[in-house]
Amino acid sequence: MSLTSEKLPKGRYLITGAAGFVGSHMAERLHRLGSEVIALDNLISGTWKNVEALKGKPGFSSLEKDIAQPLKIDGPLTGIFHLACPASPIDYAKFPIETLKTGSLGSHTVLDLAREKKCPILLTSTSEVYGDPLEHPQKEEYWGNVNPIGPRSCYDEAKRYMEAVTMAYKQKHGIATKLVRIFNTYGPRMRAHDGRVVPNFCMQALQNQDITVYGDGQQTRSFCYVDDLVEGIIRIYLCEYGLPINLGNPDEFTVLDFAKMVIERTESHSKIKYVDLPQDDPKLRRPDITKARELLGWSPKTKLSDGLNNVLEYFRTCLP
Repeated sequence: MSLTSEKLPKGRYLITGAAGFVGSHMAERLHRLGSEVIALDNLISGTWKNVEALKGKPGFSSLEKDIAQPLKIDGPLTGIFHLACPASPIDYAKFPIETLKTGSLGSHTVLDLAREKKCPILLTSTSEVYGDPLEHPQKEEYWGNVNPIGPRSCYDEAKRYMEAVTMAYKQKHGIATKLVRIFNTYGPRMRAHDGRVVPNFCMQALQNQDITVYGDGQQTRSFCYVDDLVEGIIRIYLCEYGLPINLGNPDEFTVLDFAKMVIERTESHSKIKYVDLPQDDPKLRRPDITKARELLGWSPKTKLSDGLNNVLEYFRTCLP
């Protein structure tokens, strides 16, 4: 069965984390599809500038709110997309408790709201639930290799708890829940200095600075363009399947090869600078997207070369 975002029922949707990178693209897509969007964010890592194009338009409203606190939304909701959570190593190192609260208390908040409004809810998990994987590529059935007390644990365990509480609400209360595990995603509106590989390399190359590669650069990443991800998230929301589904690009690159690609594309004078590999940094990251292909008719369409052009154009606007 093939699903498309155009089949999303028009209605009134709450998006948490809507001022963030992925959340803002989700808000734009739902609004463009003709739905009313309530954009919620506490602005720890997001900014309302990301949804500036929607401000003042009919059917769009914003709410500055910490999702870990009790939440009341007047009127009916057609559905909820829970995207809120700091998602970069810099963020969850700076806000470890807030990250844990978003995954735990925040998930209870939105699940209770979905129960109250009797509406479906999609919650966004992450490839980080697989930790530093011993299985490659990673299937949804893989339980992961996660350090529960390491420097990344606040994010990994927050998302693992979110998945567990989602399944508990589904089983006990019969809520229509959907879960997506997001792999490395890139695109416009990523913060220029959020610590992830795409903005790091792009900003360094554009300024002819040394490109910092952790370890020997042979660890791998798979990059999915944000427009493809948003399409996949909506399709998961529409499908009947209630267990986690991987979304990402199965095309795999070493970090070193990606750094060289960025240098070539920008015609930069940057040199590669090798630095120590952070603790628990995943050495392999590639999604098995068999379920997404079979259940959703989804696979990423944007080539890395094309997506990289778009994101470099955006990061040029972020230069000092």
